Amino acid sequence: MFALDSYLWSLVAILAAGTLTWVISLLRRDVSIVDSLWSLMFMLAALVYLVTAAAPGERAILVTLLVAVWALRLAAYITWRNWGEGEDARYQAIRARNEPGFAFKSLYLVFALQGLIAWIVALPLLAAIHSTAPLNLIDFLGVGLWIVGMVFEAVGDWQLARFKANPANRGRVLDTGLWRFTRHPNYFGNACIWWGLFLLAVAAGGWWSVISPVLMTFLLLKVSGVALLEQDITERRPAYRDYILRTNAFIPGPPRARQATVTESEAR
Repeated sequence: MFALDSYLWSLVAILAAGTLTWVISLLRRDVSIVDSLWSLMFMLAALVYLVTAAAPGERAILVTLLVAVWALRLAAYITWRNWGEGEDARYQAIRARNEPGFAFKSLYLVFALQGLIAWIVALPLLAAIHSTAPLNLIDFLGVGLWIVGMVFEAVGDWQLARFKANPANRGRVLDTGLWRFTRHPNYFGNACIWWGLFLLAVAAGGWWSVISPVLMTFLLLKVSGVALLEQDITERRPAYRDYILRTNAFIPGPPRARQATVTESEAR
């Protein structure tokens, strides 16, 4: 069942939150705060779907709780990580490319755009929360995948924060813990979370919401996640190239043996 009115109300709520955060960004001259808002957009959408559901069932409550736990943890972590750091370099580059007038342009280039993407990705939440069908095996598979995702995302973030907090690690590459098996455990975890939520939607008949996990995975791999981050890190840390050779980019797997590099002098 596709509840168009509820879906449109969630867009209104998301854009309203984005506009308010945009105003705050003008006062701070820092659009990086949109990163803290990102996950909260999904929680806001879930709450709108829950409030507008005719008869919320067990699945509706379950999905809303899962989204809230994920969204609040991620928003709190990003806010803590970015506190006092100033505007992120990614947004500084966007600002430089769109001056003059970026203060206004950021409303649609940053806040409205991310709001629209979140609105589309939130489709499985609509299908799952508005369903009155009883829980079934697919729901439990979805919850299991969500748990795997939360472990990878939360533990990966914690391990990275602990690594960066040690001054002895300055300039080094984290290749222990979950980071030994994948170069981006947090992004892999995020993808698992959304595929898990999609399974909860499938259990409710919402197979049509498959665009959500596909889009989220694409963004994580090709747009704002792996590709963008690795381009920057490889330029700043040559040791990261060796890490790339022996560690999977996304899906966890056993580390590969270090490949010997033959220099020109050795080849003579």
